[in-house]
Amino acid sequence: MNVTATLGDSAAATCAVRADLTAWLFEQALPLWWRDGTDHSAGGFFEKIGRDGRVIDEPRRTRVVGRQIFVFATAGSIGWQGPATAAVEHGLDYLRRHSIAADGSVVFSTRPDGSVIDSRFDLYDMAFALFGLSAAHVMAPSPDLAALAARMRERLIADRRHPGGGYEETIPRTLPLKANPHMHVFEAAVAWAEATQGTADEAAWRAMADDIGRLCLPYFIDRDTGCLREFFDADWRPMPDESGRLVEPGHQFEWAWLLLRWSQGRMPEVTRAARRLVEIAENHGTDHALGITFNELNDDLSPRDQRFRLWPQTERIKAWLAMATVAETEAERAAALAAVAAAGRGLARFFAEDVPGTWNERFNQDGSAIADASPASSLYHITCAIAEMWTSRGLDPR
Repeated sequence: MNVTATLGDSAAATCAVRADLTAWLFEQALPLWWRDGTDHSAGGFFEKIGRDGRVIDEPRRTRVVGRQIFVFATAGSIGWQGPATAAVEHGLDYLRRHSIAADGSVVFSTRPDGSVIDSRFDLYDMAFALFGLSAAHVMAPSPDLAALAARMRERLIADRRHPGGGYEETIPRTLPLKANPHMHVFEAAVAWAEATQGTADEAAWRAMADDIGRLCLPYFIDRDTGCLREFFDADWRPMPDESGRLVEPGHQFEWAWLLLRWSQGRMPEVTRAARRLVEIAENHGTDHALGITFNELNDDLSPRDQRFRLWPQTERIKAWLAMATVAETEAERAAALAAVAAAGRGLARFFAEDVPGTWNERFNQDGSAIADASPASSLYHITCAIAEMWTSRGLDPR
């Protein structure tokens, strides 16, 4: 990206975009999803809000409960004056009573009354239950939450450990193995390592994060191109069919952010890999005429699916904030912050006007919106990106 703005100009532009996004989150989205998107009668959270403003009550996935706990806890931490504590406690009550078993295993989905619809294991649900618990623990440190998360971690290791690193997604094994759920376990482990810093449990969380970080570098990331693949065989080799060629720009951005958060600048090889991931996503996976990142590339970096979803825009924000933290010159940092502002403006394009606080989840290739329901699961992506804009050293070196 060719950017000639000064550091001051870029930082000012980013702060202006941050203010606009935060106002939307605090004044429109969070009040809506607490008032209407939360089931105040049966507990838990609704999965979607439709274009008519009505909630859509689908089976309640554990991953969404965990994500909404994260949303409200994080919003409170960056200054939302709404009922963050009540919302987190509401989510925790449902998660602990209905979604997590006494042995630390996690179910896939439940009915509004908490009865189990689908008890099968899914690595995504384990990851986001852990992630939601970490945010709640940061908001209000709790030995009980820390103990529950540790029990879940040990259950995951005991039941699902893959001999080559990472985790099996089903037992008996089914293929392909996937990078994406591992990314979210990685995210949860890093979050818990930070939340338990200085305690006896920190080392176990760091070991879990290290396991996945070290799996990513030689296996998920292609040595020749630097791109990150999605689907693998039983030995962590890319699947031999077309699925093995898939590259998602949004995940390039997301992995780059997480790898840098994990390594904290201590591993030059990680910084190099993260830079390349961002370069690929920005230069090959972003439509700069529209200002937004599209869905898919092939492993030769040619376009595969040039339609758009909301979540890659949020990961673009986070990745460029991370790039600003490892910038080696003022000009490089200015360029990274200019990219953050551009990504923030791209995200705002998805916000819907018919029901304030909702969004268009998908765009056609020409940039026109597809008017479908807003899934609660995406509020996690939005909130995480906005929170990074307030807390990242890339914008505020402190």
